[in-house]
Amino acid sequence: MERRTIGATALAVGAVGLGCMPMNWAYSASRQRGEESVRAVHRALDLGVSLLDTADMYGPFTNELLLGRVLKERRSDAFVSTKVGLLVGDQHIVANGRPGYVRRACDASLRRLQTDVIDLYQLHRADPEVPVEETWGAMAELVRAGKVRALGLCAVGARSARRPGARLHDATVRQLERVQQVFPVSAVEAELSVWSPEALRTLLPWCASRGVGFLAAMPLGNGFLTGTLTPGQGFEPEDLRARHPRFTAEMMAANQPIVAGLRRIAARHGDAVTPAQVALAWVLAQGPHVVPVPGTKQERWVSENASAAGLRLTEQDLAEVRGLPAAQGSWE
Repeated sequence: MERRTIGATALAVGAVGLGCMPMNWAYSASRQRGEESVRAVHRALDLGVSLLDTADMYGPFTNELLLGRVLKERRSDAFVSTKVGLLVGDQHIVANGRPGYVRRACDASLRRLQTDVIDLYQLHRADPEVPVEETWGAMAELVRAGKVRALGLCAVGARSARRPGARLHDATVRQLERVQQVFPVSAVEAELSVWSPEALRTLLPWCASRGVGFLAAMPLGNGFLTGTLTPGQGFEPEDLRARHPRFTAEMMAANQPIVAGLRRIAARHGDAVTPAQVALAWVLAQGPHVVPVPGTKQERWVSENASAAGLRLTEQDLAEVRGLPAAQGSWE
């Protein structure tokens, strides 16, 4: 697989990563099977999908434990990205950016992942009660201690933190400017997909101009852009899509023209090419520092997603994607 570099320290990873969250968090609980997920991670590494993206809150903790089973055998094949800064309660999630907590959380993640170093340690959310510089400073200490190789900031929650009238990533860019004064940012993780392209306006250019890697979260639109979801099919209560306005039967039906457009492009590249691969290839085309991180827990989808790294979209294809209708329905 093509390799891409992220950050000023030129960290090399496979062009397509693996989002591990669905293996035991936020999606279809009845389909979460540990052994199947372990096989999926092994398959990813076999194909050169080296970036494994997790977080201590996924599970909580069980996602890191699952990855640890693989890393114990294949640490040299993997680039490990995990996150800190969120605590999961019975009915709520709260931020914790206190320096002492960050240090303890890192040690706990290292134990669960069965490794002595984390390649990319990301701040999952800034704590409104703690200056972000203090949190970032504690994370920088972990780099100097040899427990972490590089630091990143996760902006996936930017929608809920946005002020009325502000552009989506304005607050994230302000945070990035602040922490960059403390210690270099190597990567930013944020949503980017055919139906959620907002990062192209300010966040992606900010990263490109500073040599910062961009990890594209939800590049398949939480599964919608694969074309495998049927309007009105319903989701399990724990599945995050059960509460998302874009996944009501009405909105899924209204947004089918986006999937239809991806199918048309896929057909031009061959019968075996899928809408999901076109969606990932579009993300890859946004810059050499961009690495899509599609989430899955099945080997078949790992293989399909990895193959997207070899798909090159033409100017006609890219123009057709630009011409697709904007997604309908709130994403709040």
